[in-house]
Amino acid sequence: MDEFWEIIKGLDFSPLWISLKTGIIATVLSFFLGIFAARKVIKARPAVKAVVDGLLTLPMVLPPTVAGFFLLLIFSTRRPFGAYLFETFDIKVVQSFLGCILAAAVIAFPLMYRNARAAFEQIDVNLVYAGRTLGMSDVRIFWQVVIPTAGPGVFAGTILTFARALGEYGATSMLAGNIAGKTGTISQKIAMVIQDGDFLTAGVWVAIIMVIAFVIIVLMNAAIGKQMNHIEPW
Repeated sequence: MDEFWEIIKGLDFSPLWISLKTGIIATVLSFFLGIFAARKVIKARPAVKAVVDGLLTLPMVLPPTVAGFFLLLIFSTRRPFGAYLFETFDIKVVQSFLGCILAAAVIAFPLMYRNARAAFEQIDVNLVYAGRTLGMSDVRIFWQVVIPTAGPGVFAGTILTFARALGEYGATSMLAGNIAGKTGTISQKIAMVIQDGDFLTAGVWVAIIMVIAFVIIVLMNAAIGKQMNHIEPW
């Protein structure tokens, strides 16, 4: 037990802060992009919907390393687009904190998109018609009628997106690397200390990430349960 507390005292918590910052920023990006994509897809023709939905969901079913491979092909400074970003705007994605955010957002985005789309498809269209008869614009109807009505699904998608972004490893390792204090996340730290044979330190990091994940799940269940109190269980 004393050894456990000694490890806690000697921990460098930069992987925790990097993971939290990455998760928060990636979730914000995924939230707005996921809602925008879900709104567009549900209005598309069936054939277009099937293709676009497949493309947007693909990062969720492919191994993260595959997504990391494609991200490297796009943003490497040895490739045209990556070189253009670096030479024109001094933006470097590979082996940078921006790479952490981009990789986490790409992997977590499908969770936000799928949950938002499912929530939007359950909305009674008569609510939208009622808003139009009251003279509300489509934008106002969306944010004041659709989003509150789809609240539980959107909120669940947001929490799951954050949890996924927080624990992302494969694509992040390939795109951002594992630079201590810059791109080294909790997941990368766990893998690194296990490779060194330090299972006790790895266990401490695993315990930290499990506590965070458990708190996230409890908060999600509490928030959704509060919003669903008016519905009688069957």
